[in-house]
Amino acid sequence: MTAITLKPKREESLLRFHPWVFSGAIQKINGNPEEGDLVEVRGNNGDFLGIGHYQIGSIAIRILSFEKCEIDDHFWKKRIEQAFQVRSAAALVNSPTNNTYRLVHGEGDQMPGLIVDVYDDTAVIQAHSVGMHLMRQKLAEIIVLVVPNVKCVYYKSETTLPYKAPIEREDGYLVGKQSDTFKAIENGLQFEIDWLKGQKTGFFIDQRENRSLLEHYSKGKSVLNMFCYTGGFSVYALRGGAEVVHSVDSSSKAIDLTNHNVQLNFPEATNHQSFAEDAFKFFSSSDKQYDVIVLDPPAFAKHRDAVRNALKGYKRLNLKALETIKPGGILFTFSCSQVISKDQFRLAVFSAAAEAKRNVRILHQLTQPADHPINIYHPEGEYLKGLVVYVE
Repeated sequence: MTAITLKPKREESLLRFHPWVFSGAIQKINGNPEEGDLVEVRGNNGDFLGIGHYQIGSIAIRILSFEKCEIDDHFWKKRIEQAFQVRSAAALVNSPTNNTYRLVHGEGDQMPGLIVDVYDDTAVIQAHSVGMHLMRQKLAEIIVLVVPNVKCVYYKSETTLPYKAPIEREDGYLVGKQSDTFKAIENGLQFEIDWLKGQKTGFFIDQRENRSLLEHYSKGKSVLNMFCYTGGFSVYALRGGAEVVHSVDSSSKAIDLTNHNVQLNFPEATNHQSFAEDAFKFFSSSDKQYDVIVLDPPAFAKHRDAVRNALKGYKRLNLKALETIKPGGILFTFSCSQVISKDQFRLAVFSAAAEAKRNVRILHQLTQPADHPINIYHPEGEYLKGLVVYVE
């Protein structure tokens, strides 16, 4: 196995169990590892620090184990078993009202570069590193062995793998064969999932509890769901007794999916309307005010170089919402950008409130649910930030 030696004093993060080694910390590579190979990381004094997947880029190594061990079938089986136990403890497995949950959440489950979502009897794997891509068939077989209800495994990583990696990129079934669409059940509501063409693995599972909270605030209210995608927040608002729900997304395909999911749950609903339009254009052209507004945009910043512009975008978006919301309104606002901190996001929202000259109070500070656990040694894993504010 190739050994990689770090520069002096660059082992401190690994001694604190942070699972990333950055390229700038490497002093010497003893060999010629290919992207995705297992490598051993050593301190400048030669001490063993960890084993991980090697990759080309800023993050050069993703650590799989801080102990000397074989990264074999037994290792992966134990890690997936541990991940499954966490979801069982959170009462997400074999629930009569939920058949969808995240089984593996990268660094949060000590499997950096790997995402696995379960949709009833089908698991969808997404690799974010070449190392995990090369393991895909073996991981699929272990998942079917470990998770009682899973019979099929679909691989969906064409858009998530490092774009420069010289590898074959092809999505498809690794184990079994299922229909390409599926009706997920979440808190008793139905959503059609398309893991072939949909974003992520087909559904944004991480907003499950936050959608449920919106339901609590929706009775008798006018609700705007901006960046609606599958219409998750819209469907919950309708079940919560909203007087009217408007769903907005720039993608016409997302609007079609939202309309389908509304129809699936409330076939006779006449109080829902959808708009295929840019968010800022909708705010500028509409003179309607809302009691409740949901802002759940895609990541404005996917790397640190984009943080400044992203914060400007969050401020501008929240300003538009605060200019549109009624007095006494409730704003649900989110950032899913990993490189944006909670404090930065909060400052962007409050800067927007100051510019809009609206007094706001925080009612809830939101994050990702239990099946998206955060490794305490890897704070970057807390990617989802949300605020629910009361607007005077």
